[in-house]
Amino acid sequence: MKIKCNKIVLTISICLLVASCKAPAVTVMADNKPIPESYNVNKDTTNISSIPWKKFFKDKNLVDLIDTALKNNQELMITLQEIEIAKNDIRIRKGRLLPTVDPGAGAGVEKVGRYTSQGAGDASTEITPGKEFPDPLMDYKIATYAHWEVDIWKKLRNSKKAAISRYLATVEGKNFVVTNLVAEVADSYYELLSLDSQLEIVRQNIELQKNALEIVKVQKEAAKATELAIQKFKAEVLSSQHREFDILQNIKETENRINFLLGRYPQEIKRDKTDFLNLLPTTINSGIPSQLLANRPDIKQAELNLTAAKLDIKVARAEFYPSLDISASIGLNAFKPSYLTMFPESLLYSLAGDIAGPLINRNGIKAEFLNANSRQIQALYNYDRTILNAYLEVSNQLSMIGNLEKSYDLKSQQVNALTKSIEVSNDLFKSARVDYFEVLMTQRDALETKLELVETKKQQLNAVVHIYRNLGGGWK
Repeated sequence: MKIKCNKIVLTISICLLVASCKAPAVTVMADNKPIPESYNVNKDTTNISSIPWKKFFKDKNLVDLIDTALKNNQELMITLQEIEIAKNDIRIRKGRLLPTVDPGAGAGVEKVGRYTSQGAGDASTEITPGKEFPDPLMDYKIATYAHWEVDIWKKLRNSKKAAISRYLATVEGKNFVVTNLVAEVADSYYELLSLDSQLEIVRQNIELQKNALEIVKVQKEAAKATELAIQKFKAEVLSSQHREFDILQNIKETENRINFLLGRYPQEIKRDKTDFLNLLPTTINSGIPSQLLANRPDIKQAELNLTAAKLDIKVARAEFYPSLDISASIGLNAFKPSYLTMFPESLLYSLAGDIAGPLINRNGIKAEFLNANSRQIQALYNYDRTILNAYLEVSNQLSMIGNLEKSYDLKSQQVNALTKSIEVSNDLFKSARVDYFEVLMTQRDALETKLELVETKKQQLNAVVHIYRNLGGGWK
């Protein structure tokens, strides 16, 4: 009895010693830098990110493509499974808050030596008058065992809260994948339309060059041109035909990229191939920078990961404190199956409480705490970086939209001027007032400028898609 009391005193002393030991301090980070109040002087809170993508995009063909992508895209399906994994992790953490109860049954046999204290005691003991203990001794048991870790320091509850935050972060991660997928399909679709327009321009230019080639041939027969002019015009036709096949290859690759995003094998992409240059970009209302915190899924994901990292520190800190475990069991136990029903003689039960704390392995627990502390700092820096990146992305796109608008106006004027110059150069060439070189250069300049105009229009449309994505639109 004295030995048992000494053990109890020793256990309590160790627990008090452990409880008195202080855990390492948590690193306190400085407050986040406030983001600017506006992207420019405008502080209007109207924001296009609040528009659902089905209303933002007016082209029905594009809307159908995006809708198919959201149903079939493999990357999105993988992300959805990550959400399920995070959801199951919540169930695991929640289950640790409750006692574990395990029913069980077993059977065994024991044979002890006759000349031992247990053997001699069994031989001299009668179960009933005239009936000795059986030898060997069977053992049959039916019981239920329970174990419960009492969450004194909220370690398990904080662990569950961290899992919930990570689950919500995966949901925001899915939203971020969706908004990027919508933007990527729209980008590829507008690129496809621009390639169709470029193909039409090149084919028109080939016909124009072929007509000029026929004129040169006629002039050579009239001794007004040379073989050199014919070969130059012919080379120009061949160069344009080569460009035509390059564009056809780009069209095929772009169609396949869209089909990949849609999770399907190659097929023609339904689209309207006319009037690409007449497409008007959507009017942009960027709102104010603080709206990014509520609209951008990647910012909300980083914020939730930061919350989870802070909870992980609390969980790691709680490892330094003693834990209280309660164990219990109840059941029936006898050396013969028929005796199991003899109640209360066959009844067994136990109840025990253990308080234990770290003593030898504190360095390992401290290392895990320091790792959790470092992960919290990483999460904070990642949160700050995500906000900064979001602001700069919007700022860049707003600047690009303004510059592209001015560039498109100038490029349109250049195309008009060069288109008129082609007619003038052809008339002058027919009357032998300019040589073939000037006609060739005029046609070449006009072709390049028209292609550049189409490229600028595509950049305009893509810039609108990007600002819509960067402001946090596309996932609703």
